Amino acid sequence: MLQNFSYLAPETLKELYAMLKKNSGKSMILAGGTDLLVSLHNNWIAPDSLIDVKNIPELNGISYSSVNGLSIGATTTCIDLINDKDVGKHYPLLVEGAHHIGSPQLRNRATIGGNICTASPCADMGCSLLALGASVELASEEGVRAIALKDFFTGPKKTQIKKNEVLQRIIVPANMADAKFGMRKLKRIKGHDLALVSVAIARTDKTMRVGIGSCAPTPVVTAELPADASFEKVVAAVEKVICPIDDVRAGKEFRLFMTKEFVEQIYSELF
Repeated sequence: MLQNFSYLAPETLKELYAMLKKNSGKSMILAGGTDLLVSLHNNWIAPDSLIDVKNIPELNGISYSSVNGLSIGATTTCIDLINDKDVGKHYPLLVEGAHHIGSPQLRNRATIGGNICTASPCADMGCSLLALGASVELASEEGVRAIALKDFFTGPKKTQIKKNEVLQRIIVPANMADAKFGMRKLKRIKGHDLALVSVAIARTDKTMRVGIGSCAPTPVVTAELPADASFEKVVAAVEKVICPIDDVRAGKEFRLFMTKEFVEQIYSELF
């Protein structure tokens, strides 16, 4: 059984900011709900109120320009991202990442912002967005602040979002448009499953980054590498940011092996 809670549905950002301030620390944001409702059902969380943000236009939609890059509203669903022509043309790595999220039914409901805010170490959008050098906009009555996605995650299920803030948009820089890419996700079974290891690489004429999931307390990314970095240097950069563990889904050594294997596979495709 679900607990008793208040359901709030603001239609403007001003209303949302006021609700977040009034219910500071006692409310939770509802977007797609694919993670949140499971947590509620299992009594893992017990908010006083849920704030449904799906009716706020500024939090939805995708826009692209060659100057400002790609802007993704936090409540944009995975299927909307997959079907967007600009994303498919200029940032196909994001389409690949979104395809790895759940089943078709779930992708019609799950949001990009929700996947990031859940802050799971194996978040499927984490790898691709990190490899592309994405940043996020966090907003409240006090204003908007932008931070790099690599600094957004602070631990398992933890982020830099303050109690009175909401993730507003995800920004992918223009200089990563049309990047060559590759992504791999290792699962225990075919179909929908959490990643044992996931790796995404984005490479332009000037730079290259590797995003890795399920190999650290958060999704992680290498430092920006030269586009012509050798395979050995790429692997060394990856080893600096990962710290896999043994758990019920996979062992540390297996994760290390598969991370290097995926990096080698993708690297060979990009050169």
